[in-house]
Amino acid sequence: MDADDLEPRKKPQTQRNLDPMSIEELKDYILELQGEIARTQEAITRKQAVKMGAEAFFKR
Repeated sequence: MDADDLEPRKKPQTQRNLDPMSIEELKDYILELQGEIARTQEAITRKQAVKMGAEAFFKR
């Protein structure tokens, strides 16, 4: 067994300190997060399509 197998898959993410950020930096951060949300939603859509395809194939 590898030592990496014992570590959790998800590592806790630390939150950014928003206090020192300017309004423009905060707006840019929001855009960055929205882009990441869109990318994540696209990944979910792709994975759901693959899952539905596999389920349809194995139901035959």
